[in-house]
Amino acid sequence: AWMKPVQEPHAVPPGTAASALEGLAVKGRAQNTDYSREAFGQAWLDVDRNGCDTRNDILRRDLADVVFAEGSTCKVTAGHFREPYTGQDLDFRRGSDSSRAVQIDHVVALGDAWQKGAQGLGPKERQSLANDPLNLIAADGAANQQKSAGDAATWLPKNTAIRCHYVARQISVKAAYGLWVTAAEKDAMKRVLASCPQQQTIRVQQPATAR
Repeated sequence: AWMKPVQEPHAVPPGTAASALEGLAVKGRAQNTDYSREAFGQAWLDVDRNGCDTRNDILRRDLADVVFAEGSTCKVTAGHFREPYTGQDLDFRRGSDSSRAVQIDHVVALGDAWQKGAQGLGPKERQSLANDPLNLIAADGAANQQKSAGDAATWLPKNTAIRCHYVARQISVKAAYGLWVTAAEKDAMKRVLASCPQQQTIRVQQPATAR
């Protein structure tokens, strides 16, 4: 018998990212005063109950030649990948300093989500947004820090080849969770999508390939 998943995946509208963007509300930012990471639940929970926390799930999905810690099928200690935001080849090595070089980016930053509708979501919904593989990409630590809580109007990946996918992914997440965009953000997204009008929304939980 078909088992109901622990967490219902949020529905992303099919079709082009440009048409999904037209379906998003356009409003100003809400206050950022009471934002806290805790509002989105504890970082890196095992939401899908596969015995592995979200960070390791995404490392396993996005890295090639993954090496696990001894006796573990979960804890990723090494791997490498073509990093999507810079387009560079990167190695991941788990360690107190080296782990920071590869971070898991929230494609729609939680601080951005908070100011664009997430304050109105329930705690479970916010936890889901923070752990949804659709909203997570393994990325260069420095690029992730630079992005901070930026939206498409303030930060886009240096690697232009990934921008269509990146913006489509942001639109897909915002559509799935009922978040809005600002006018400046929408303009920035439309500029990117003008070069790839056929770009579809992102519905499968795939790694972002840096072509």
